[in-house]
Amino acid sequence: MRVAFRVDASREMGTGHLMRCLALADALSESGAEARFLCRDLPTALREILVRSGHEVRELQNGSTGQGSVSQDALDTTQALSDESWDWLVVDHYGLDARWESALHAAATRLLVIDDLADRNHDCDVLLDQNLYTDMATRYGDRVPAACQQLLGPRFALLRPEFGRWRERVKARDETVRRLLVSFGGADPDNKTGLVLGALAELHGGLPVDVVIGAEHSRREQIEAACLASGFTCHVQTSRMAELMANADLAIGAGGVTTWERCSMGLPAFVVAVAENQRKQVRDAAGLGLVYAPDYQIKGLSASFVARHTLVLMENAALRQGMSQRGMEAVDGCGVSRVCRQMGVRSIDLRRAAHEDAGNLFEWRNHPSIRAASGNREPLEWQRHQEWLRSVLSDPDRLLLIGQEDGSAVGVVRFDIAGDAAEVSIYLVPGTHRPGTGSQLLHVAERWLASCRSDVRSCRARVVGDNRRSHGLFSSAGYDVDSTWYSKRISA
Repeated sequence: MRVAFRVDASREMGTGHLMRCLALADALSESGAEARFLCRDLPTALREILVRSGHEVRELQNGSTGQGSVSQDALDTTQALSDESWDWLVVDHYGLDARWESALHAAATRLLVIDDLADRNHDCDVLLDQNLYTDMATRYGDRVPAACQQLLGPRFALLRPEFGRWRERVKARDETVRRLLVSFGGADPDNKTGLVLGALAELHGGLPVDVVIGAEHSRREQIEAACLASGFTCHVQTSRMAELMANADLAIGAGGVTTWERCSMGLPAFVVAVAENQRKQVRDAAGLGLVYAPDYQIKGLSASFVARHTLVLMENAALRQGMSQRGMEAVDGCGVSRVCRQMGVRSIDLRRAAHEDAGNLFEWRNHPSIRAASGNREPLEWQRHQEWLRSVLSDPDRLLLIGQEDGSAVGVVRFDIAGDAAEVSIYLVPGTHRPGTGSQLLHVAERWLASCRSDVRSCRARVVGDNRRSHGLFSSAGYDVDSTWYSKRISA
């Protein structure tokens, strides 16, 4: 599958558009798809992010996408795609509408448009709006074709996989605020970050504060100096946002894409709409109890206003706990998988097994089809299974992972590490034998291992007897056979 992304990643739009498209592109690539990004005015820092991700990047040079230049952009984009055939074209750009999309139907089999404004018409096969509005069901009305599939709400939020991994470690916040997080996106053209820092400098009383800004922030030096003076930690163009959210108890920041990242992590937030097009999103999310967003005028936001309402949140544990719980319920982190399925690709997510999985693991492992392919074909005893699970979960060199699709378990992978090699064991949950699931689960698990354990350089697997399914799985995955052992070099 080939997928092209036409994204507005300019300085003015910040990183929001790019990062949500990158999350989708990465997931599609995990399933073998090839992705190409088409952008104008791409800041150097964002270009480096795309290059590090391994995706092809082409910058459109002619003109811009300002008023009256939609036709020229359509021509430029068509030309940039003319060397290949494309299964999907994903468009995330407020300056492009149905006129542009109609012209691009010849360049790709299907079009997916990402929008959250509902202020223009679209000519697309799928429309994705990951925000939550009270009028979501009727929001796009006649703005899309009757046959268009609409993916609406934060169930489809395009979050990067690290948010899923860190989400497993967090719980709804219900204790004292011990750490604050401040983030207004990569661009922050009105320097709301600086305003909030002024308010917190008098309030925090030694409380640790993490401040996140983009590399292109116009007041970067001032913010870094202010953080240094106040004892705050400044993170520039960080790749650790999920970790920072997991470690924080309260956030202050902008609306937009980050709203759903915070919700998925159960992080209560004082949210500021930094542009008029965020007002409805923030207001509706506040009305549903997902964020705290008192009324104010965007241009008239003051340090005293921020200080006053930050104190309200810090002193109200019940309010923070309610937001945290509702946020995690609204955003489960499986949005990328859902969108991939709409595009014809199924995506598997991994999580570490926990003690709460004992019952399911016991049932799956005792299934006749699983025992028949195992070294020990005798039925497991519950007590011995519990002892085994406790031993595995407490051993840093034995990694037990559960693969999920849309929150439902599809398989189990275990890595037993010795030195720089890992022995891999894998089985599918009985009843989930969709063609290709085993190969995809193994591929995702290898990538997970390469990312989380850079000390591991190779994997091997032992296949019992004439298990043709397992022999085929490891052969097709590039493992070299040595008697009944398969081995493969891996790298990050």
